[in-house]
Amino acid sequence: MKELIEYIASSLVDDPSQIEIRQFRRGSQITFKLRVAREDMGRIIGKGGRVANSIRMLLRVSAAREGKRATLDIIEPR
Repeated sequence: MKELIEYIASSLVDDPSQIEIRQFRRGSQITFKLRVAREDMGRIIGKGGRVANSIRMLLRVSAAREGKRATLDIIEPR
């Protein structure tokens, strides 16, 4: 699932080297924290959050296939 997020994010942003994904687990619940460069935040979130919600939906489907639950948080860049 982490690879899926990394693939999608790297195809959207201008600077893929700035992508940082951290993963936290609690039982069958997995939380992913995604951080990208400040200039790429708009590309990841999209107009009205549509891109971010689409990424979250794909992540949920991927997790459901493995019998898990996953969420994605997009973190403000440093």
